[in-house]
Amino acid sequence: MSFAPLQLAPATIAGVLYAVRAHHLGQRGKAVPVWRQSCFYGGLAVIVVSLTALGDLAGETFVAHMSEHLLIGDLATLLLVLGLTGPLLAPLLRIHLLDPLRVLTHPLIALPLWAFDLYLWHLPALHEAAVRHEALHAVQHGMFITFGVLMWMPLFGPLPKPPWFGNLAKLFYIIAVRLLGGVLGNVLLWSGTVLYPVYGEPVSDQTTAAAIMMIESSFVTLGLFGWLFFRAARESEERQQLLELAAARGVELSEERAARAVSAGRGDELRRRIEAGGLTAAGHPGTKLSWDS
Repeated sequence: MSFAPLQLAPATIAGVLYAVRAHHLGQRGKAVPVWRQSCFYGGLAVIVVSLTALGDLAGETFVAHMSEHLLIGDLATLLLVLGLTGPLLAPLLRIHLLDPLRVLTHPLIALPLWAFDLYLWHLPALHEAAVRHEALHAVQHGMFITFGVLMWMPLFGPLPKPPWFGNLAKLFYIIAVRLLGGVLGNVLLWSGTVLYPVYGEPVSDQTTAAAIMMIESSFVTLGLFGWLFFRAARESEERQQLLELAAARGVELSEERAARAVSAGRGDELRRRIEAGGLTAAGHPGTKLSWDS
């Protein structure tokens, strides 16, 4: 299977659009953090390198094909989402025709879609068809990237999350993602038969690919658990600081509102509003702060 340059076109277009928008924001004094830009371009680089380095091998061994899909559908999409911010997406969010698509980033929708896509492309008939037909293989890659981005959006994306999707819900979300992937990995590992004869390889090729999938999943899961632990600790500290600041300034602030603001990444904004409210409420304890987070 020869490498199809058309698979590089979306990555190239995305990189150009991102660069133009980031430059425009920088000129307006709303620069995108360097680490976010690095993540986004890193995600694109992972996609390009994976497709160019493993493109031909992916048609010869399941190990190469699995490695390619893990890189572009799991790691690259994570980096892409980490590179996004609200201001970057603002032009798209202002297109009302795209409003219905926002529901796709809801955790209860993004996760099932990702799982459906994962299992769909590992059905023997469809998987082997993608190996044999380059155009279908490009569609497969596009869907892995699209649904991978949707899967990561509830955890790291800049769009609003449901009020109930706090740290505990995020923990169960991460566990669900890894369990769904783990089930497929175990099927591939313990089936004892070659599920994809198109490769013409022994069953060891399949079991090795499954082992790679499960090892990668384990490392990503450990990293996510670590991130969630430090996030919870940081949010707890920031929430307490906001409550103490509000009390000192005589501004009424409930713990629930403080938690919502911190969880939404708007703690600094709330801090500024508390300080402004505190100044105007001098000598008037209990002044209520209006905050819609």
